[in-house]
Amino acid sequence: MIEITYPFACSQTVRYASGSFIEFMKREMGMLNVRFSTKKNHLSTWKLLVSYRQEITFDDLNYAFICDFEQYLLQRNYCVNTIGKHMRQLKRYINLAINRGLMDFRSYPFRRYKIKTTPTKRMFLTPEELGLLERLIVRDRTQRRILDMFLFSCYTGLRFSDIVRLSSKNFQWINDHLWLTYSTQKTDVPIQLPLELLFGGRALPIYFKYMGRGRATLFDMPITSNSYVNRKLKYICRRVVIGKPISFHLARHTYATLLLYDGVNITTIQKLLGHKNVRTTEIYSKVMDITVLKDLENANKLRGNR
Repeated sequence: MIEITYPFACSQTVRYASGSFIEFMKREMGMLNVRFSTKKNHLSTWKLLVSYRQEITFDDLNYAFICDFEQYLLQRNYCVNTIGKHMRQLKRYINLAINRGLMDFRSYPFRRYKIKTTPTKRMFLTPEELGLLERLIVRDRTQRRILDMFLFSCYTGLRFSDIVRLSSKNFQWINDHLWLTYSTQKTDVPIQLPLELLFGGRALPIYFKYMGRGRATLFDMPITSNSYVNRKLKYICRRVVIGKPISFHLARHTYATLLLYDGVNITTIQKLLGHKNVRTTEIYSKVMDITVLKDLENANKLRGNR
């Protein structure tokens, strides 16, 4: 029986039978002051640990255990980056256990184990592919609204978590120009977007289509699941030949890469996306081969004019 006292979160002493790491991790998750989606990610790691081994003690957490757990995830066909995500969350709770005095820091399993990651390829829609979706006729109201949400995100860069919360309060007329103002739910960064200046104001018709009908939010979708929207998007996009995995977040990638294609400065794109670090934004500069072609075409035009 191992005892631990929480001086800040609560005044009680908690007893973990047989030094159970599973019980410890579950309790710590319950005390996390984070967004619901973050807590769900931590819970998914906990469930994988339980499915791997129903009982795990603090003494079990050594280098061999980490390597065996990695092999277990590989056998379940998890990709390298997903395994890395679960390992980072496991590492967090092992660090907490050491800080609570439940584990000897000398047996720290991540001292020898290196979390692996692979570069991810940022997919995006080209202007031609985006045009196919813009011209697509969708008669089902729910599917039409989902497609409009996706297109609105392509023109504004909003995440799914932000676009479903948009209301009339987020839109302001300043000097006869409509601005979209909001704070990102993920990073709480305030953003102001001049809709008329983004891609020739292509977001404006969608705004006028849905705003002003007594809705609580712009799109008034009784949907809380991003996965539900992604399934519908894949179904809708089968009607056009794109050949890329479609998800709602693809719209944000499209927004960033097309801004880069239009010659917008990388630091401006950083502010428009709400990235705290420009290095996050620089990822997009590596995927836009189409930008190279455009620059070469412009260079040839200038040479021809001379």
